[in-house]
Amino acid sequence: MLYYLEQESATLIADRLAEVPGVVRLAVDGPPCARPDRIATALAEPLRGLGRPFVHVRAESFWRDASLRLEYGREDIESYLSWLDVGALRREVLGGDGWYLPSLRDPQTNRATKAPRKALPDDAVLAVSGPLLLGLGLPFDRVVHLAVSPAARARRTPEEDAWTLPAFDRYDAEVGPVALADIVIKLDDPRHPAVLVRQ
Repeated sequence: MLYYLEQESATLIADRLAEVPGVVRLAVDGPPCARPDRIATALAEPLRGLGRPFVHVRAESFWRDASLRLEYGREDIESYLSWLDVGALRREVLGGDGWYLPSLRDPQTNRATKAPRKALPDDAVLAVSGPLLLGLGLPFDRVVHLAVSPAARARRTPEEDAWTLPAFDRYDAEVGPVALADIVIKLDDPRHPAVLVRQ
């Protein structure tokens, strides 16, 4: 059932993106409990069916080195809000002229992936998925935000990750991702997503 709903949401997003000419740099933004990576992955099939090449980069593969991320401990909210290497993502993924870097660092081992640059077709949809992507000045052309209320985030976040919850409360208050997104998918109940598409 959840797979079907993800595919349904992906088809709606793909239909909107297919109307945009040229390379489309897309953010699929949302807390981990909303599974932004899965929604982004689900875009591949409908977009290719519409004749658009698709590339997916996971934001976690552009985290900063662990020595910087964890300098103030493993559960420091200020550090967590800046785990993403914004400069590297802008330079190596969103700012390339006809190319992109698929990954920079393995988030589990912290080792450089040494991935080679890849060609980016002129009409590709390039999706970056992950949490806390907005409000950083990254040059996204379109934004999908997966919205989950604080109460639902608390219910659906594993206990070992509960320390991250204040970061998302702050993100909602200070960045306002719902207002910035072109498409908002409300996922308090993943079985009944509510979709808001802005013109």
